[in-house]
Amino acid sequence: MELEALATHSVGTSNTGSDMTDIMVVDLESFVHVELDMENNGISEVGNNLSALNAALFLNEEEEEEDEDESGDDSGTDHFNSEKSGTRLQRSERPAGGNSNVPDTFQTSHLLFYERFRAYQDYMLGDCKPSEVQAFTADYLEKVVEPCDWLALWSTDVFDVLVEVRDVDFKDLKACVRLVLPLQCDTRGCDLTEEAMKVLLGDSGDKVPLQQLQVVYVLSGDFDQTALAVEHLRFFYDHIWRQWDEEDEDDFDYFVRCVEPRLRLYYDVLEDRVPAGLVAEYRSLLRSCSLCFQQFTVLRSGLSTDSDSELDNVSMVEGLQLYDQLETLRRKLHIFENPLLRYVLGYKGNVPQQCVQSRGPRPSGVKGVHVVTASCSSMQLQSLLSDRLLPLCCSEDTEIQFHRDPLSAVEVCHEGDVVVVLPGVYTVSRSIFLPDSITIEGFGLPDEVVIEKKNKGDSFVESTGANVSLSNIKFIQHDAIEGILCVRQGTVHMENCVLQCETTGVIVRNSARLTMNMCDLYGSKGAGVEIYPGSVCSLVGNGIHHCKDGILIKDFADELDVMPSITMENNVIHNNEGYGVILVKANSGEQQGVPADPSEDEPAGPADSQPGGSAALLSSSSSAQSESTEARPDSESSGTDAASSSGRKWHFNRQLSRSKEPSCSRAVQDLMQHQIFVSIQGNQFRRNGMGDFGTFFY
Repeated sequence: MELEALATHSVGTSNTGSDMTDIMVVDLESFVHVELDMENNGISEVGNNLSALNAALFLNEEEEEEDEDESGDDSGTDHFNSEKSGTRLQRSERPAGGNSNVPDTFQTSHLLFYERFRAYQDYMLGDCKPSEVQAFTADYLEKVVEPCDWLALWSTDVFDVLVEVRDVDFKDLKACVRLVLPLQCDTRGCDLTEEAMKVLLGDSGDKVPLQQLQVVYVLSGDFDQTALAVEHLRFFYDHIWRQWDEEDEDDFDYFVRCVEPRLRLYYDVLEDRVPAGLVAEYRSLLRSCSLCFQQFTVLRSGLSTDSDSELDNVSMVEGLQLYDQLETLRRKLHIFENPLLRYVLGYKGNVPQQCVQSRGPRPSGVKGVHVVTASCSSMQLQSLLSDRLLPLCCSEDTEIQFHRDPLSAVEVCHEGDVVVVLPGVYTVSRSIFLPDSITIEGFGLPDEVVIEKKNKGDSFVESTGANVSLSNIKFIQHDAIEGILCVRQGTVHMENCVLQCETTGVIVRNSARLTMNMCDLYGSKGAGVEIYPGSVCSLVGNGIHHCKDGILIKDFADELDVMPSITMENNVIHNNEGYGVILVKANSGEQQGVPADPSEDEPAGPADSQPGGSAALLSSSSSAQSESTEARPDSESSGTDAASSSGRKWHFNRQLSRSKEPSCSRAVQDLMQHQIFVSIQGNQFRRNGMGDFGTFFY
């Protein structure tokens, strides 16, 4: 700036000089170049120095912009930047104290969600269809993976062996490798020799799957993109890809429909945002779906399309039944993978969690009264004795115990015990399980008796007791996944409590009972109260506000599900983001845009008219069999009729599978007349974002 000011001042001064013969200004946007034809060329030197300085400055700015572009791309997927100044990845070191003789590899297993998301969306998959996944993946790998001359560990369940990659077959996603001698390997439960490894490689044509390779760590950064690309490939086939994805129709974006929701679910589970029971059920469904698909594939491969044998008839019917089962399992998986459906439906067939077992009555028959306080004044103690302890301890078979926190008191309670919590703020680090019929009451106003949970967990308070009572307590929730209060079974009576939620609210499971009177519930990112089929819920005089939805009622439309019984009287439900009360219902065929009765749909046609290859084979066989129905005995005819009926059912299911997304949620006015409400009167609804009553169709 000082040089620019000097140059400007010099130019202004020279305008009055008589020796000046020429003034020329060039490229005002970059710098000012001044040429003076005069005996004293000091000003020219200043201009030249200014030019050099500006050029240097602009060069530095360009370099800084390039550096910012590179540093801003911290996802590790800038595959086309050829300049390398050392690796950006960490070293994945072998466990200390081991006897490993193989080199370290790149640390690529701890990538963040957005890093994988960007890699799959922008580079690897884009807008490909299911049938194009392998071609898109091969094209991506060909651009970023070094074709040869790099070291990797061939990793399986039983060994890690150092190999050199000589060539890469991108089309088949395999690498041609050779052993690095002398043999460097880690084994798990087996002894491995050089000869055995050569035989093993020879049997596979010296080719191994790319996703079984881990790139050896190199500080130069030359193989960073190779390591990242192989990691994206491995993660995709381990956690995203399903064997049946190729069976899907090709009229949708594979990334949007499958990759993104599965990737989000993976990280939600990884970061403890999904209840453990839901995770267990999802994995169980995934195993069942894989087994069903394998059985269907084997049966389909052995089915002859032009055979009229009775055995093929039976196989065809079995195949259609398997396909129908497969579609059902896939739809359930889709519910788990879709964040919105996962929120509104949850998991009704939850694998029972290992809750604390009921302790039952004390063997001695003595009733326990547990006083929770860190310290108390003499006045508090006197008031406690006169108001609560003396009435509770009127009989001789009662004992009093003192505790410093509610959790320790609850953990030693037996059937019929009473826990009295004195004013104070109590912090617990674990979930509070209530397996017995006990009473927990605050000795004071709810704002004075506060129980706060800090650490993550499936639920804050979880009740399975036959008759549990909670009163005069404020519960503050942090990071609980499943709910601030989950009534799994039995009955909970809650009165004059405050529930400050952070994630989810009160959950009333199948066949459980909740009576909630004069309570204040707010802050839930889900529903304030979730009511499952078969439960009994009485809500009287409560405030439910500032949640995503006020009350969420789940109607799964299952044969085994029983309608909940709900009493809602004199509640104030206000300032919720969605609906005050929302009912979740299964979508009917009319709402999906397809016939509601499968028998009215057209029979399955020839294979070339079917939308899916797998069941098209079966349906074409069904069509072929139907031509000879009249010439068959009654027993064979009945089998063929079953096949035709199954074919029509499959065709209907395929239509449904094209619209797996929830249709919508909509406001309704007649929900108050629904038979799930035993009594609904005197309630006030104010400023709920989407309306007072709504229905969500899935």
